[in-house]
Amino acid sequence: MACRIVVLISGSGSNLQALIDHLDPAHGQIVLVVSNRADAYGLQRAAKAGIETQVLDHNIYASREAFDQAMMARLDSYSPDLLILAGFMRILTPAFVNHYHGRLLNIHPSLLPKYKGLNTHQRALNAGEAEHGATVHFVTEELDGGPLIVQAPVPIVSGDTSATLAARVQQSEHLLYPQAMNWFASGRLRLIDNRACLDGKPVGPVGTRLENMETDMRGMTDV
Repeated sequence: MACRIVVLISGSGSNLQALIDHLDPAHGQIVLVVSNRADAYGLQRAAKAGIETQVLDHNIYASREAFDQAMMARLDSYSPDLLILAGFMRILTPAFVNHYHGRLLNIHPSLLPKYKGLNTHQRALNAGEAEHGATVHFVTEELDGGPLIVQAPVPIVSGDTSATLAARVQQSEHLLYPQAMNWFASGRLRLIDNRACLDGKPVGPVGTRLENMETDMRGMTDV
């Protein structure tokens, strides 16, 4: 049976589009895209791909906990095997995170554990780093602190600004996130004893590193 995937968004949905474009239909299906903002362009991307969409406006709920409880009830009606945060701009409550323990993924624009939180590109430049990148990880109660799955390093070059670096990191995200999704959907990726495991083996303290990522998906599913 195909893995049932739900994607949560808040904005333009460029990572969502990458997930749609590179999902292996033999193993998974995106059954729902949910946004907490009605004007999120990602909803149009999903609708164009024939994926059901819903809006759940956090502003109408009295608390973060109430919103997350409503969202859990909505999502559970679709029996998701995997939830993917793709630019979902909400801090999730412990109850939500624990409810979906082991089946909730996020992507962060840094080589975690470096530069958790916001403004990662400028912080990497300010620190004089030689490389930056993106990381896919399982979500836990610790913000950007869940078990690491896979990383894509991006070299920092002379003259880089926060904007130019962000653009290159985003390109790597569009390859990295579908890879992790397809690993999970095919049964290769699981959270075991709070460690990300690929083919039953822990991936290491910083996850699997995919070097020199190309602009297409050639060879990615064989990593």
